[in-house]
Amino acid sequence: MKRLISFTAVILFFFFLTSIQLEAASKQEEKVTDAINVLDEIMAIPEEGIPPSLLHNAKGIAIIPRVIKAGFIVGGRHGKGILVVHTTEGQWSNPAFISFTGGSIGWQIGAQSADIILVFKTKRSVDNLMKGKFTLGADASIAAGPVGRQVEAGTDIKLKAEIVSYSRSRGLFAGLSVEGSSLQIDDEANWAFYNKGGITTRDILENKNIQVPSIVKKLKEVLSKYSSQDVK
Repeated sequence: MKRLISFTAVILFFFFLTSIQLEAASKQEEKVTDAINVLDEIMAIPEEGIPPSLLHNAKGIAIIPRVIKAGFIVGGRHGKGILVVHTTEGQWSNPAFISFTGGSIGWQIGAQSADIILVFKTKRSVDNLMKGKFTLGADASIAAGPVGRQVEAGTDIKLKAEIVSYSRSRGLFAGLSVEGSSLQIDDEANWAFYNKGGITTRDILENKNIQVPSIVKKLKEVLSKYSSQDVK
């Protein structure tokens, strides 16, 4: 009887553990879907989308849907999203999961949600983020990005920054300041999404023989579409 009880307890434990892992993976797939929707919606704003030339030449892009800004006097921002980079072959990589955290002090009350996109223009800025925690404005210079399909990104003085940022709140570009906020690799989310404990960020971004959920293919297709220089 004791053996039967022990065996049953082990089975229930593994069932419980598997359920947790599946639930975690499902949340990450939902986050990737949210990121796709954010990119679709921002690029669909007439004459105010991210210039395709900027995406075409980008070393990487971070998409953080529904960043929550809340507080009374002292406020904070927090959200989770994905990082995707351009590989040496010129293709978009698998997504690595990241967290976004920032704080602010000043007269404020209430809560606000915004979608944030960060376009990395240099390999150095991407490499620094892959090392772990990364502070915008300190570990890499950042500026608000230009908008419009016909913008020549290289001629804008602001684009001397290593990272350019875009934010949208209630369907409009919000002009949210993200300088001083931090980005950090979310290892647990990566392990859950790829169902592989201990997988490294570099393995993910370099597409090193890992099985990926089907939503990743759609993400890459959408990124390729909007980073094409033929986009009008």
